[in-house]
Amino acid sequence: MTARPPASSPEVAARMSRARRRDTAPEVAIRREAHRRGLRYRVDAALPGLPRRRADMVFGGRHVAVFVDGCFWHSCPIHATTPTANREWWVAKLERNQQRDRQTDEHLRELGWTVLRFWEHENPIAAVDVIERVVRGT
Repeated sequence: MTARPPASSPEVAARMSRARRRDTAPEVAIRREAHRRGLRYRVDAALPGLPRRRADMVFGGRHVAVFVDGCFWHSCPIHATTPTANREWWVAKLERNQQRDRQTDEHLRELGWTVLRFWEHENPIAAVDVIERVVRGT
């Protein structure tokens, strides 16, 4: 991978520096609803056999990993955008993110885990409905 190019403007640099890696509003909304329903989980948990990869929520006893993917960073088919400045670098970066997601999913499934992925724009109640069915086995 080539070195990260400089930001195209101070405004872009400031905006990107504010991007959260964890505890985003969609993650927190899903966690609050899951907790309200009595589900207990680990937050931002390391994954078995995958250095430097973490799930947003982990139900360890049930081997369920939950990811709440940001539309920009994970190239949502509905809301994905590609910056025009440093376009080639961003295209490669976003493609690598998607490849890493698929590798993570495959690795966890090979270990017998259930992987649940939700987009940041999805309804948190509907997401927790799915999580609850899987975790409770109903």
